[in-house]
Amino acid sequence: MISLARRRLTSAETGPALRALCAWTPADAPGGGLHPGDVGWLLRFDDAAVFLWTDGGAPVAAGFLDGPVLRVTTAPDLGPATLDALATDARDLLEPGNDRCDGLPIPGWEPDPEESWLVLSWSRRPVSSRAEPVDAAGAADRVLVQRSAFPGSTFTVERWHAMRRSPAAGLAVEVLVRTPEGEPAAAVTGWLAGPGRCGLLEPVGTHPDHRGHGHGREAVLGACAALTERGASAVAVVTPSANEAAVALYRSAGFTVVRETRDWARPQPHWARPQPH
Repeated sequence: MISLARRRLTSAETGPALRALCAWTPADAPGGGLHPGDVGWLLRFDDAAVFLWTDGGAPVAAGFLDGPVLRVTTAPDLGPATLDALATDARDLLEPGNDRCDGLPIPGWEPDPEESWLVLSWSRRPVSSRAEPVDAAGAADRVLVQRSAFPGSTFTVERWHAMRRSPAAGLAVEVLVRTPEGEPAAAVTGWLAGPGRCGLLEPVGTHPDHRGHGHGREAVLGACAALTERGASAVAVVTPSANEAAVALYRSAGFTVVRETRDWARPQPHWARPQPH
């Protein structure tokens, strides 16, 4: 008999979800829609919330709302009845406006026909990089790269500190690459899932004033090296299929495509769907 329960965890309470996600992370590439590093990056926000589903007290899924998308990873080898119960509960959780689900098929929903994502993976290998680790003294430069690389970013030094004191702090590695003149040029935050499990890069950014000089590749390789030094069996990154510049960057660093994924999307009413011209 299934006794599914959903709990909403505050930032400080996310330890059980992180431990479950680490245990569910394969060696070669993340499964589902969520890696523990995705939660770690979310925890820069003090009001972050993560959902943990349990069956008979044992964790069976974890997820959070990423804008309009519910991102979920389930425990391996769940039976059809448990997956159906999870999908039903997720559908009840997703009010109109939250119209996407990544990692958990929702009955009656359809794969997003417009946008897909690539999961790319990097295998352990010897690399050299001039990337430097980020500590509190380098936080302002780390934040500068993030805000410059992603217009509209709300990252701040205060949020960097919140992330680095969260329950996920021990999973994080961060590197920064500077120009020969010492200007911050590229930065990567990487996340462990434990020894022998795949790490994740989230996020990766290059300052627009310093693109085209290999700084992003150096930062990616530096983060991969730091993760594998701490026991990661491989390193993955997820990017929109249409982001050709990002895909080219990761391929140049030795990443290969593992799979293409699509969110499950709530069907639109017929009258709301775009009509052919």
